[in-house]
Amino acid sequence: MTISLRLNDEDAVLIKKYAELNKISASELIRQSVMERIEDEYDLEAFASAMREYKNNPVTYSLDEAEKEIGLR
Repeated sequence: MTISLRLNDEDAVLIKKYAELNKISASELIRQSVMERIEDEYDLEAFASAMREYKNNPVTYSLDEAEKEIGLR
């Protein structure tokens, strides 16, 4: 899939130079940046969900208890 992106000259130069410093193409820089943003938002939602669950049922387990629970010990 191809996606077009409109940038002003200043932003285009900044992206191009940053990509060159990291030895990747501008396209790869933009792709990586978007994927990282999506992953970060997913992680934040997973954290918020886990915190809501913990607040509703504040049970914790030690490492030993968790290992026993999943059969590692």
